[in-house]
Amino acid sequence: MTDTPALDPRVLDHRALDQTAMDAVVAEHLAAVNACDEDAIMATFADDALVNDAHREFWGAEAIRRWVAREMVGDRVSIEVTEVIDHHGQAVVRGRYNGDFDRTNLPDELILTNYFTVRDGKIVTLIVIRNTPASY
Repeated sequence: MTDTPALDPRVLDHRALDQTAMDAVVAEHLAAVNACDEDAIMATFADDALVNDAHREFWGAEAIRRWVAREMVGDRVSIEVTEVIDHHGQAVVRGRYNGDFDRTNLPDELILTNYFTVRDGKIVTLIVIRNTPASY
């Protein structure tokens, strides 16, 4: 018998995390973010995609490219994936964020949740949220 706790079957153990665990385009997106490759990041999005980051909406390729250039590549953001959940076809990816962004009022360890919707091999929606635990 082992003392290892059972994992929720929806959650992938981050120690065994690999690119086959999520949609290929989501894995490509995360790799491109970590490489600070603006064109490769943009190649993962549909032309009419929506990004919602920090309660701000970026609709379409031009607006998303400005966000990527300034806030992802410009701030040298990296994401260390800690958890991946497949929720009825939506990829929910939690990760530890680092980079050169303003950390005012942010915790030392910044964990953000990324909600990806993929259609026809492209990201059509990405919502990035700093979740907080419920008080009840």
